[in-house]
Amino acid sequence: MRAIFLADAHLKGPGDPAHPKLIRFFGRLRGRGDNDGRSISADALVVDLLIIAGDFFDFWFGRGDAVYPGFQAVIDRIAALKKQGVRVCLCEGNHDFFLGDYFTGRLGIEVYPEWAEFEIDGLRVLVSHGDTVDRGNRKYLALRRFLRSHFSRALQRLLPLKLLWRLARLSSRMSKRISGMSEERLAEIMHRFALGKFQEGYDAVILGHCHKPILREALYDGRRKTFATLGDWIANDSYLSCDDGRFLMNRFLQGK
Repeated sequence: MRAIFLADAHLKGPGDPAHPKLIRFFGRLRGRGDNDGRSISADALVVDLLIIAGDFFDFWFGRGDAVYPGFQAVIDRIAALKKQGVRVCLCEGNHDFFLGDYFTGRLGIEVYPEWAEFEIDGLRVLVSHGDTVDRGNRKYLALRRFLRSHFSRALQRLLPLKLLWRLARLSSRMSKRISGMSEERLAEIMHRFALGKFQEGYDAVILGHCHKPILREALYDGRRKTFATLGDWIANDSYLSCDDGRFLMNRFLQGK
């Protein structure tokens, strides 16, 4: 089995540098049910499970079939992978939430508001964006609760779409300011969190939000344990793969 994990593309639209990179990357992925007659190139990655661990979009509000037009091309690529038999899962981040109405309701893609647990080749794997791991940042946690409240959800259903997307960009900037912390400090907080989860029986803890690609493996009670933060598609173009139970941090090299 092959699983691929990525996070923190922070897509803003077609003019965003991450957008064409991700279009090309998803173009290399193939599901095992891809039977459209195309020959599979030598650099194609056959994948069973794709997990996007939050902040794939720098902002998100959708209503029914109406999504921000600049996101449609990359959404179509994700939907095509699902049609090929890839299990696609989205964890919501601090910039993209209320994803279920569109991605689950319209596309049948699994959406997890915070924590997701997977069984991958006999491994118990915990995945999240990771923005709630630091419980000491009370200002951010309060903003997060408000943005996900019933009031905010009701409001976003009433506003004109252009105003809604403008407000979504504003909430994105607020989230960046309030949740700010050095990557190194956040990574250590996340690592300590993972150690606690290993004691609960998890074999791997995989998080986004940090923007720093990290892969640490160690033996606990004779069993291999894995901690990873996924980096981003702004500076690192990084993704994590799991092939037959072994994890590897990768970088997408364009043109190769």
